[in-house]
Amino acid sequence: MNEKLISGFSKLSKKEKIDWVNTHYGTEDVNANTDDFSVFFHENAAIQEVIDGFSENTISNFILPYGIAPNFLINGVVYAVPMVIEESSVVAAASSAAKFWLSRGGFTSTVLSTVKIGQIHFKWFGDTSLLYRLFPDIKEKLLFDSKHLGANMVKRGGGVTDIELLHLGHLEEGLYQLRVKFETVNSMGANFINTHLESFSSSLKEYFNSSSFLSPEDRELLIIMSILSNYTPECLVTATVSCPVSDFNGIYKDMGAAEFANKFQQAVRIAEIDPYRATTHNKGIFNGIDAVVLATGNDFRAVEAAGHAYAAKDGSYKSLSVCKIENDIFTFSLTLPLAIGTIGGLTHLHPLAKKTLSILGEPDAKMLMQIVASVGLAQNFAAVKSLITSGIQDGHMRMHLMNILVHLQANEEEKSSALQHFSKISVSFSSVREFIDSMRSEK
Repeated sequence: MNEKLISGFSKLSKKEKIDWVNTHYGTEDVNANTDDFSVFFHENAAIQEVIDGFSENTISNFILPYGIAPNFLINGVVYAVPMVIEESSVVAAASSAAKFWLSRGGFTSTVLSTVKIGQIHFKWFGDTSLLYRLFPDIKEKLLFDSKHLGANMVKRGGGVTDIELLHLGHLEEGLYQLRVKFETVNSMGANFINTHLESFSSSLKEYFNSSSFLSPEDRELLIIMSILSNYTPECLVTATVSCPVSDFNGIYKDMGAAEFANKFQQAVRIAEIDPYRATTHNKGIFNGIDAVVLATGNDFRAVEAAGHAYAAKDGSYKSLSVCKIENDIFTFSLTLPLAIGTIGGLTHLHPLAKKTLSILGEPDAKMLMQIVASVGLAQNFAAVKSLITSGIQDGHMRMHLMNILVHLQANEEEKSSALQHFSKISVSFSSVREFIDSMRSEK
């Protein structure tokens, strides 16, 4: 029996889990700290217990930086936006873009729609026209049977807004889908949606088993799955910045305002027509979006999945942002789906997520969508600006310099000398290593 296999790992205490991992999968370095996991426990036992409850088989916490990007003027209100991200220069870039647009009207953001989608996939091999004739009765039963599940959401202005029957037999024989639309107000709504869908599935089977309009052979219904969709093309938000082209005077040495604006527009256009560029372009947008989504305890994986699907909605993967220049007015905007919430999930369970919402003034879901979209647009503006002027590596590697120095185990004297040495020249890992090596060899 392989000693690295185990049965009942989940039943072990945290200490027992840590001891087992260190024993069977730990480092061979005898000088290594075998207590590497516990040093990251929260000093408050009650908070640690809450964090442990977020996932399974937890043995430690993984620490990420929590930063603030100030000076975001969004719809006339100034925000200091918390961002959780480990990548150098992201928070600095967002802050720089926010400051630039602060004196130019800031960000204008609008929620276009807030509909979320759930699906029930099933197979049935009867007469399609009969099923469509029966569907009004089926729909009425589904809504009636699930009425108790949505009572509180309905009071808040949400609930099930529509159920649509789709026949997909041209793609897969006998395949149908119930596409259900939901309004979940200030919650992301995953549990609310999935609970409804499972109720609908039970009611659908019940209808097929008992309907007098169906023959015995027509009662055979196969429910394949019932689950929300993270693609939410009807849960959309847009963010926009705009200014006269002349406002870019002095934005970069040796580059006039018109040249900057035109190069910027061309760079965004390339991301509209080239999927290779669009992928990196949109990744930069999500540098900002993910950081705020994480800080608020929302699901960044769902947000990214929806955003990338939306970027490909027209059959080719494209930029999520667009830029235009008309009558010497520069306009840069971003539209994307954002299914996020300010209640439920981790938003008020995680202590820092709760603090984030407090810093943001306790926004409702729509306002949070607008904040997140604005940060994504700011991040995109900063990235494209760097690309068409100094290049992306100059600023990124300068911010990354301290990480390189830590990796090289530089002492305080070496760090100070390196910061001074690289203040006006390009930074690369090899150049920093050579500089530190030269300092050490001189000693």
